[in-house]
Amino acid sequence: MNRRLEVIAAERGGWFTRPDAIAAGYSEGELRQRVRSGQWLKLSFNSYVDPRGWPTDEPPWERAVRLHLLNVRMASARLGDVVVSHQSAAMLHGLPMWGSDLTKAHFTRVASGRARSGRAVRVHRGAMTGDDVVELGGLQVMKVGRAIVETACTTSYEVGVVLADAALRMELTEREQLAAVVRRHRRWRGASAADAAVQFANGLSESVGESRFRVLMANHGLPTPELQVEIRDASGRLIGRVDFLLAGVLVIEFDGAMKYGDNADAVLAEKWREDRLRERGYGVLRAGWADLSRPRDTAGRIWQALRRHAAGSGNR
Repeated sequence: MNRRLEVIAAERGGWFTRPDAIAAGYSEGELRQRVRSGQWLKLSFNSYVDPRGWPTDEPPWERAVRLHLLNVRMASARLGDVVVSHQSAAMLHGLPMWGSDLTKAHFTRVASGRARSGRAVRVHRGAMTGDDVVELGGLQVMKVGRAIVETACTTSYEVGVVLADAALRMELTEREQLAAVVRRHRRWRGASAADAAVQFANGLSESVGESRFRVLMANHGLPTPELQVEIRDASGRLIGRVDFLLAGVLVIEFDGAMKYGDNADAVLAEKWREDRLRERGYGVLRAGWADLSRPRDTAGRIWQALRRHAAGSGNR
């Protein structure tokens, strides 16, 4: 990219248009060739981005978030009188994007006009007030509560739980504020799923995996777990804070992306912790992301562990 186009792209926030490239001295043939070769990526509205300065080892989901943010900024400038909404707004609020489709940037039109959907942009119609909107990074964005409810309505209950858990944990909103948004928009399609997600949400869930694991357990009728419970030995010394405690007898630890690698000290510390928990009479079960993909088997394993340890619960 020549210096003139670099300046234009930087002023726009990282993207540029076809007329920008032509004005900077590129021909139509050069533009097409750079897109074919992957030097430039096409967003939408004949807009482009040069990815060659991005990290080469960037994980796919981080690349997807990066492209989505660029598409949001580009489309917001090109569309004019719109507010960033749905999962695009949730992303801008820093919420996790698990389960959300990032192939399209989502907006709600401020003025009257038709909804529209293109290859990389979705424009919704919907009434809003000034209380629904906040400015973030120079963009007009739906407030976090409405963004969560909109996304839950148009995706799934489980996505709603993940978003609501994270927002409560990050203290971006409160449950009653989320419930108020649901009540205000109770006629929306999907509002019942959003309401259920809000009622189930728990800010003590510390990760996407923990949120999804709570949903798995609830779906299979397992006891409601206590979250982030501190367990101590007979002398009052803290053994550890556990992710889930079921029926007062079974500790479940969700490992998520944790990796011990070559850290022998971490492995020994975790072994010491589990040994102390078992000495206190608790069962210990470990779970991870792979277990979420086989929910019935995972729930069966938990039920078996509960039955096995319930009989010895009086040993503590």
